[in-house]
Amino acid sequence: MLKKGKIYLIMGAVISVMVLSFITVSFADKKPTVVVVLKEGNTEYWRIMKAGIEKGFKDFDIDGKVMVPSESKAQVQAELIMRAYKEKPDVIIAAPNGSSVSPTLESVTDVPILLVDTDLPIKNKTAYIGTDNLDLGKKAGAFLASQLQPGDKIAIIAGDLSLSVFNERIDGATISLRNAGIQIAYVKTGIQDNSKTIKSVITKLLRDQPDIKGFVTTHDTIALPVIKELEEQGLLMPVIGPDGLTEMLKFIANETIPGTMAQNPYDMGYLSVETAMKVIQGENVEPFVDSGVDIIIKENAQHRLNFYEKIVK
Repeated sequence: MLKKGKIYLIMGAVISVMVLSFITVSFADKKPTVVVVLKEGNTEYWRIMKAGIEKGFKDFDIDGKVMVPSESKAQVQAELIMRAYKEKPDVIIAAPNGSSVSPTLESVTDVPILLVDTDLPIKNKTAYIGTDNLDLGKKAGAFLASQLQPGDKIAIIAGDLSLSVFNERIDGATISLRNAGIQIAYVKTGIQDNSKTIKSVITKLLRDQPDIKGFVTTHDTIALPVIKELEEQGLLMPVIGPDGLTEMLKFIANETIPGTMAQNPYDMGYLSVETAMKVIQGENVEPFVDSGVDIIIKENAQHRLNFYEKIVK
């Protein structure tokens, strides 16, 4: 018979092997974790992006979470970013609600930070995934110019130009329009996403300058009320918005407007998760991951409309 000491030794070795095997399996089964903090979640644009994010979670087998502020305010989002940080994920992805959330993001020094949709010059950013907004503006201006003649007058209706994304879009559009000989006869900035206000602006503008031939806007929630007001006045003219949301796509499909530029919020969401996975795996990533810009015209509007209607229904 074995002595008791040898029996205990053998039993201890067996238990140690079992414990090590359990630990190894547990670590192998542990999925990478990613938390995404969006600006807000109710509008179509952000629902489309969320769908892309969730597809990325599934494809890359990530334990992911999307957090949405209760209000679309920078302070509320900053608090949510800190909640995300306390969960100690492998990567945090944020769509910053303006530069005022920069100090909060920069306080996160031991978790990689990816920015999506909106870029900020923060020192601890691993990468920005989204649109080159200057390029978007240039393409928007060039497309509008292609629908007009040199010397024609257009109007720019813009949101808050203290936001870099809007400022870059208008800068880009201005470059292309001037190069094409189009006159920028009217510029209105600081416009809120309020249909009544936009209707009033357009009514007064067309009364004062009835020879306006087209419009550039900073985003679709301005472009759509402009189009509707023009329709009410029996006018058909090009109106460019950069988001390519479903209502804009319908206007293109029925030829109310000739076309628009479109960001790719679904691709932004998916690419941000793909980039997070590369960071987790220790791969080098580019500081700017371009989600691209598409020209939408009648021939391809319905295809995109069908895709978006499936994911935002």
